[in-house]
Amino acid sequence: MIIETEAYKGAVDKASHAYNYRRTARNEVMYAQGGVAYIYLCYGIHHLFNIVTNKKDVPHAILIRAVLPKDGINIMLQRRNKKNITPKFSDGPGTLSQALGIKTLYSGISLLGNFIFVEDRNLNFKNKDIDTGPRIGVDYAGKDALLPYRFRLKDEVIKQNADNWK
Repeated sequence: MIIETEAYKGAVDKASHAYNYRRTARNEVMYAQGGVAYIYLCYGIHHLFNIVTNKKDVPHAILIRAVLPKDGINIMLQRRNKKNITPKFSDGPGTLSQALGIKTLYSGISLLGNFIFVEDRNLNFKNKDIDTGPRIGVDYAGKDALLPYRFRLKDEVIKQNADNWK
């Protein structure tokens, strides 16, 4: 279950890789039709998984910051070189990509296929169930760093719903 995300508003967001319509080999996939993966390497070690979300040539994306694992836990444990699930097991964009086996070579693939996909398990949340705040690690973006574009399910909501997945 995706429990935390950050939004990036393309050309008008100084924290976005596509700020001011910047186009590079790395971020070109942000200009694709929504529904594809944008995966980039951060600090040379962390593969960060984003979902391109808008129409072609509008470079909006959502960084997936944290997931609560449900299926495939054994392979995730192997990928993370762990024996048990801990609270921080996939709570961070680098660790979740490692747990899910997501790497930069998959950037640009459709999320409508069977390789990487987002599944709707019919869980519905209200605005009061979600904390919002500024994004993490984008201080260089000035006032845009303060935008309330980070969304995280509240801990009590996560606990209430973790056992109710279909």
